[in-house]
Amino acid sequence: MPLAGHLAELRDRLIWCLLAVAAGGVVGFALADPIFDVLTAPIPADVPIIVTELGAAFSVRLQVAVVVGVILAMPVILWHLWRFIAPGLTPSERRSVLPWIPAALVFFALGVGVAYVVMPFAAAFLLSFITDRFDPLINIASYMDFMTTLFLAFGLLMEFPILLIGLSRVGIVTSDRLTRSRRMVILVIAIFAAIATPGGDLVSPLVLGLTLYLLFEGTVLFIRRTGR
Repeated sequence: MPLAGHLAELRDRLIWCLLAVAAGGVVGFALADPIFDVLTAPIPADVPIIVTELGAAFSVRLQVAVVVGVILAMPVILWHLWRFIAPGLTPSERRSVLPWIPAALVFFALGVGVAYVVMPFAAAFLLSFITDRFDPLINIASYMDFMTTLFLAFGLLMEFPILLIGLSRVGIVTSDRLTRSRRMVILVIAIFAAIATPGGDLVSPLVLGLTLYLLFEGTVLFIRRTGR
């Protein structure tokens, strides 16, 4: 296929992915109120959550809708990603990589689940610094930025074991090479965990970094057991 054909196919698949996100976003927009209740549960009842701009309530609802849309559309996104890259693989490579596409969805759900568990601890850590000197007023826009980024960061970064396994299947990385690069990988994980988690708390990057490292070690062990 010429370059123009690849670009046309990429455009079509991106359109389908955006439509899937939009469809999931409609669900998220309709369920925004109960989602707000879940996400704001870590905030003490005596701490007011305020809106400081006229359109902030609508933009926050739209933000939640987009995040929910991405989460619900992830099966469609992964399917179109696979359909786009599969023609460039050999039949044996396709057979090796295909089973890991559903696994990528499982890892994404795992990341979202870990973020849900971490969420109240991260919020409690940050709220613990509020003393009698401060009058706590939480802006809903900044708070939802924190929460939605937390969920997406955990979900997307959990995909990296699938990436490593896929690269090993096509011969780009091996277990020995990953083992030799362990120190560099730990450094990269620490940097990504600090950058990807918002809010400045210690709980989120610590949990994310530890989870990514354990997944890395498990992935190396798995790749080694497959003989690569």
